[in-house]
Amino acid sequence: MTSTPIPLDTTGHHLYEQADQLRAAAPAVRVEMPSNLVAWSVTRGDVVRNLLTDRRVSKDARQSWPGYQPFSIPWLAAWVDVVSMFTSDGADHKRLKDLVGKAFTARRIEAMRPAIEAIVTGLLDSLESTTPGRTVDLRAAFAYPVPTQVICDLFGVPDSQRPEMLRVIDSVLDNSAPDQEVAKVRDDMFAAMRTLIETKSTHPGNDMTSILLAAHEEDGDRLSQDELVSTLILMIGAGSETAVSLISHAVVEMLSHPDQLAAVLAEPGRWDHVTEEVLRLHPPIMHLPLRFATADIDLGEGLVIAAGDLILIGFGAHGRDPQVNPDPAQFDINRTDRQHLAFGHGIHFCLGAPLARLEARVALPALFARFPGLRIAANQGDLQPQSSFIGNDYRTLPVILAPAHPTMTD
Repeated sequence: MTSTPIPLDTTGHHLYEQADQLRAAAPAVRVEMPSNLVAWSVTRGDVVRNLLTDRRVSKDARQSWPGYQPFSIPWLAAWVDVVSMFTSDGADHKRLKDLVGKAFTARRIEAMRPAIEAIVTGLLDSLESTTPGRTVDLRAAFAYPVPTQVICDLFGVPDSQRPEMLRVIDSVLDNSAPDQEVAKVRDDMFAAMRTLIETKSTHPGNDMTSILLAAHEEDGDRLSQDELVSTLILMIGAGSETAVSLISHAVVEMLSHPDQLAAVLAEPGRWDHVTEEVLRLHPPIMHLPLRFATADIDLGEGLVIAAGDLILIGFGAHGRDPQVNPDPAQFDINRTDRQHLAFGHGIHFCLGAPLARLEARVALPALFARFPGLRIAANQGDLQPQSSFIGNDYRTLPVILAPAHPTMTD
């Protein structure tokens, strides 16, 4: 085993291949992230699951990263420097999670179905007005606006603030930009959230931002200003990017497997199987920075993660591990005993998972019902990925639409 850290691919082109290589090498492998930051990459399914519930692993850099200097590494701001349930342990995690958890109960999420259906219908209506035969970027025109409209509506983001809000959220996932550009994105991200808070301070509404702001104003110990800003970054970011990737990858896989698409169209209840298989094979988040060892952790095979070491969990690698799912590279909605950790595991399991699943469950059947002749306007291998070792999505998804009722032409 080499002691030289392996540079992580930040282009997005080799996410799966590199995860397979790391998994084959050892229970954990030292990798180099942007800014020359070194961590233990964990990609074996059993090790991933164990570490996610290990009390010797912390999410709180402030308490568990020796020598930690907040905001010293620009690209880590949204992942480590924020103060939210995402970066907290114990009582702080529970307190912050409870503040937003009430908005993501099964009952409340199901109550959002009509609003999601209205958004999907409006986007499909716009697509239907497109000239037949013309190539359309389905990611930009459909997969992206469905979840981003839903989350911006939920948090009451004014229409005028949405372009900037979404620009900075999207940019956080780009791991190839130079430090100066990343630092500006970081500053713009915090500025966008503060602008939203200022707006809601004077014009509160029936939205999550107003509810969180009221909690802060009522009791600053319950939710500090930093925690309020950080919670908005977490919820608006996570609430949009995950479902975009899910919808995009589901469209590609369905169009690449017409037999499985036909089976789903014949039995619509199986769209849930499509969603779970896409989450397994194409996890929206591949690696998630960062966790920190608070004590030595012996992984066997002569490998010990030392106290204070950084840990990079390969959430997406779990579902692609052949020890977890046989024949993992094969897309198969008929797969039995399917397992994945696309939304995490343990106390930090994603609150928004049911919402992302609902968005896909509404959007996908509606899309294929409206455009049964939908086809990709490129080879699947030519689709360009995000430049990221964290996120896993396409930059664009060019398709050709076919209306539900094609007309006869001469």
